[in-house]
Amino acid sequence: MPAITTANPRRRDGSTRYHRGVALRLCAAIILASVTALASAPTPAQAVEPGEVLSDPALESRARGLSAKLRCLVCQNQSIDDSNAPLAKDLRLLVRERLKAGDDDQAVMSYVVARYGDFVLLTPPLKISTLLLWIAPLLGLVGIGYAMVRATGLIGAAKAVPAGGGEARLSAAEEARLRALIGDGPGPKQG
Repeated sequence: MPAITTANPRRRDGSTRYHRGVALRLCAAIILASVTALASAPTPAQAVEPGEVLSDPALESRARGLSAKLRCLVCQNQSIDDSNAPLAKDLRLLVRERLKAGDDDQAVMSYVVARYGDFVLLTPPLKISTLLLWIAPLLGLVGIGYAMVRATGLIGAAKAVPAGGGEARLSAAEEARLRALIGDGPGPKQG
């Protein structure tokens, strides 16, 4: 009687070339879709009004650079330089006032953070309290990658193949019980 083997999702030669090809095509499609979405995304318009612009081009350039690093507390996904919210306008004016008063860039940022907290920064500092913000994207990518590999069968399929050569043999007791179940001979005595 031929040996009974476990179900094996791999090809007879043991390769997973088909599954890797599917995974590579899926990854390529996701990357292409991401690049296309980023390339076609609209760029935000500058919300700075002409009355806010400083007469000194050097100070205005510094103000724009600082404003690009500060989050609009109303919109939360835009810098104050890109937001039309009244609070963003107030923050832009505050930054410009501090620059006109002679503060350096670090002093302006420290002043704003002291008033509004780390949340006002578009790139929060790496601290224990903000660690999850920094590692969440990485954890998400790892999770998506694992799900894609798992869905294509690259993980899990290898577990179905025994290490000893591809065929899993049943023990004598298991074979006798199987024969009894399918009616092909004497099986274990039932009491």
